Amino acid sequence: MEMLAESMQEIRMAESCEQVKMSTYDVERLMYGFGLVDYLECVVNEIDVGQPCLACEDKCSGFKPHEWRSTCSVCRCPRELHDIYNENFVNVRDRLGWQRDDNPATQTSKEQTLQEGFSWVPSGLNSEEIEEYMEQLPNHKVPKLGSPGEKYRDIQLIYQLPKQDLSSDFCKMLDGPMEVKEFKVFRELRDNIAMDLGVVKHAQQTSSCYPCGGEIEVGDQVIIASKLSSDLYFHPACFLCSTCEELLVDLTYCQHSNKLYCERHYAELIRPRCPACDELIFSAEYTKAMEQNYHKDHLACKNCDKKLIACRYILKEEHPYCIPCYQELFAHNCEECKKPIGPDYKDLSYKDHHWHEFCFKCVECQKTLVDQPFAPKNDKIFCAECHDNNFAARCDGCTQPFRGGMKKFEYKGKQWHEECFTCMVCKEPISNKSFIPREEQVVCVPCYERDFAQKCTKCSGVINKGGVAYKNMPWHRECFTCTNCNKELAKEKFTSKDEQPYCADCYAEMFAKKCCRCTNAITGFGGTKFISFEERHWHSDCFVCYKCNASMVGRGFLVNEGDILCPDCGRN
Repeated sequence: MEMLAESMQEIRMAESCEQVKMSTYDVERLMYGFGLVDYLECVVNEIDVGQPCLACEDKCSGFKPHEWRSTCSVCRCPRELHDIYNENFVNVRDRLGWQRDDNPATQTSKEQTLQEGFSWVPSGLNSEEIEEYMEQLPNHKVPKLGSPGEKYRDIQLIYQLPKQDLSSDFCKMLDGPMEVKEFKVFRELRDNIAMDLGVVKHAQQTSSCYPCGGEIEVGDQVIIASKLSSDLYFHPACFLCSTCEELLVDLTYCQHSNKLYCERHYAELIRPRCPACDELIFSAEYTKAMEQNYHKDHLACKNCDKKLIACRYILKEEHPYCIPCYQELFAHNCEECKKPIGPDYKDLSYKDHHWHEFCFKCVECQKTLVDQPFAPKNDKIFCAECHDNNFAARCDGCTQPFRGGMKKFEYKGKQWHEECFTCMVCKEPISNKSFIPREEQVVCVPCYERDFAQKCTKCSGVINKGGVAYKNMPWHRECFTCTNCNKELAKEKFTSKDEQPYCADCYAEMFAKKCCRCTNAITGFGGTKFISFEERHWHSDCFVCYKCNASMVGRGFLVNEGDILCPDCGRN
């Protein structure tokens, strides 16, 4: 007490002289060191009352603790979904209530931690080693002051190290000295056998990371968990809880069966945790439901807190609700009768509409639609037959509606059933075969070729493409040939004789007149002119004086023994 009095006197003197400044938190730490206050009074100061809900946002006026649940009594959301935080600087040893200090010289003080720019740093490292350690963590999990990593660390402290697991002062459900004793036994065994803080060191030998198997070289930063084998190394980013796979906050771990866990999930391996109040269960009697364990009075309706033991309840989003609350909060109103669809009835739904099973029927014929095809129209439902009769498109052949599953054939704005889309000649369904339109109707290819298609004058075959017309008669290109030599005449010069076509060569050879002067055929191709006299014939260019070669076309001429002479040559 004399030491405390001297220390307090020093504090008062320092405050009056403004030489040092100590927060209430520092004073409490000092008083805790002398055993005058319980450690949790100064280190567990989690601010939650009035904090906004991160899920409901503006719908929640601020966290208000439930009487016994770990939820908000305003919005019913879990406490951890609110923007809760630790008011003071948190030293994890203080939060755990550990008075042991293996080597005070290796511990990092609050002032040193803040000076490095973090809300927590591993013990016993210098500035360069701290920076090297932080670079190995995911960016959003680095506890740098004013960053998301600081908030992440704050949340993990509250989640991984729940205060109700650390001190009976925060346990509302410990009932009687026997349960308090069980809690103390659990805490002592956990602290002595399973829980410890990881230590950051440099690897003394080449090894591999225990969880990930990655290579570790001599001198690499590693974490060693003394409760496990000293030969087991962990990368800083691999020092995780085996259950939640989050970084073990401030290197605080518990080991079980040679695996690492955060305190929360280690505790749940040893004792059941009530999901309603988030406390461990130390009573001999508790209730098991939905594969979870509850304090016997905590299996209750999420909305009204009615106890549900031996009562009917309904699960919604993994939470139990009594029947009245379920109907009020979640039951849909039937589209037909407008009454709530209670849990005793099937809720049949389509899009955003719901019906009782017995109300789900055709609006026209009142036939039940349960397990039957139906169709919606104008916010009403119809059986397939009524819908088709009233609203379905109709066949242009038989005028009957198209029913569900029927094939529909469309052509030029009209539509037919498969069996109604037929050839106008043979009346057989065309289906997916080729067809030819004719007079607003269709004809199958065989009928068209037989009854309507053009046929070749020579071979009588159907002309499908590339035909030739001669004297108003159709021919295949390959069939329109010279009568004499069978040469194809398409794109060739030809003429006819007695209604038969001939190529130019054959015609000239067989039928053309011969020029009396040059003896070549006078064919008439290309507009060739010729002159005839006494059954003799000349090309226009060949009708010249046989002596002087002067053209006689349009002039008088003399004939001397068959030769054509001009008047001058004839006189001489």
